[in-house]
Amino acid sequence: MPELPDVEGFRKVLDSCARDRRIQQVDVYDAGVLHDVGERRFRRELEGRSFTRPERHGKWLLAPTGGPTLMLHFGMTGRLVCCRPDDERHPHDRVAFTVGRDRQLRYRDQRKLKGLWLSDDDGVARTLDLQGPDAAAVAREDFDALLGRRRGAVKAALTDQSVIAGIGNLLADEILWRSRLHPSRRADRLTDGERARLHGDMRSVLRSSMRAECVPPRDSWLTGHRDDPRGTCPRCGTSLSHGRTSGRSTVWCPHCQPEKA
Repeated sequence: MPELPDVEGFRKVLDSCARDRRIQQVDVYDAGVLHDVGERRFRRELEGRSFTRPERHGKWLLAPTGGPTLMLHFGMTGRLVCCRPDDERHPHDRVAFTVGRDRQLRYRDQRKLKGLWLSDDDGVARTLDLQGPDAAAVAREDFDALLGRRRGAVKAALTDQSVIAGIGNLLADEILWRSRLHPSRRADRLTDGERARLHGDMRSVLRSSMRAECVPPRDSWLTGHRDDPRGTCPRCGTSLSHGRTSGRSTVWCPHCQPEKA
């Protein structure tokens, strides 16, 4: 599932492919990915405009046009691809924006769990008001306050977009493994030192992942071993545990991340 680093990568694709280029044509191959707007109005509102500087908040990508803002959420399988207009259409291409004469920005999504919205400034604000602060920018003091109000599992707090925006399953497991915290620890019972370590590790993992534009499956990371049914902890060699925390599949090291009350 695309998480904050992936969406940052998509922001770079949009910026390099389409920024300041006139939207010559919008092709909607599957209107099922459009939300709160019909195909005809979607094309009418965007054709002739230009994408300006794109922004990201958590897992949301915002593409202003000088009129409405195109808001993109990638669900589990969405992505942006920069192509030439005459490149063969992929079976999962849902919407294409021809920008200038030689480029086409395509929204590609197999499962279509999220999609595209057109919003004015008030609509963008309403959407972002439901999100917590961006995980890559949240200050330590705000992070402490947010976790201190959560009585549930720390993993559930990290992956709740209304608490902190941008962290999904892979990032949460990686960050908690770095911090040596069991995923089911209660967020409001973490010590000051544990919260400080968690915040620092979150920022470090995000910086590396944003450079890679994904959560990289490196041998020195938990992510590089989590999909191996016989995977071992890259830090201590203990067999990894697999389970569910707050309904999410979860991987952790029982030695490095002992469960506490």
